[in-house]
Amino acid sequence: MTPADDRSARPDGERLRWGKRFLVRLLHVYFAMSRGMTLGVRAACFDAEGRVFLVRHTYVPGWHLPGGGVERGETALAALVKELREEGNLEMTGPPSLVQVYFNGRISGRDHVLLYRVDAAQTAPRGADREIAECGFFDLAHLPETTTEATRRRLAELTGEAELSTYW
Repeated sequence: MTPADDRSARPDGERLRWGKRFLVRLLHVYFAMSRGMTLGVRAACFDAEGRVFLVRHTYVPGWHLPGGGVERGETALAALVKELREEGNLEMTGPPSLVQVYFNGRISGRDHVLLYRVDAAQTAPRGADREIAECGFFDLAHLPETTTEATRRRLAELTGEAELSTYW
């Protein structure tokens, strides 16, 4: 028997991470079956010093732009305001600017993401919980090493270092 076959040889944290990834995938399948199309919002939130706000979730690896799904009956703007508050205690200090609508085929054949550029301020520190492991503002030249490639591409598009894509 190999170590991969012996689940008891896996550390508890690895089993927990696998379980969370499975649950996220299961939820995506449910959303794909229950909705004609899924729609999400993400925001590149910049503070007064020009730093970008990133979050590290407990259930997926890497640092991401804050955001989440748009629920049935909810506007994209309402979802954006809700996600910024929930994921970072962020408030917009000016109107959001829609950057691009992306197709995210890695999630399903029906997922689209609206990316906004937002000037924002944090109203209070955001502690860790079951969803957010950590978060904070980062200088664009010094992003966390595990910032996802998609996040890096979006920021490169915003700074003019890369052309806008239509794929997340």
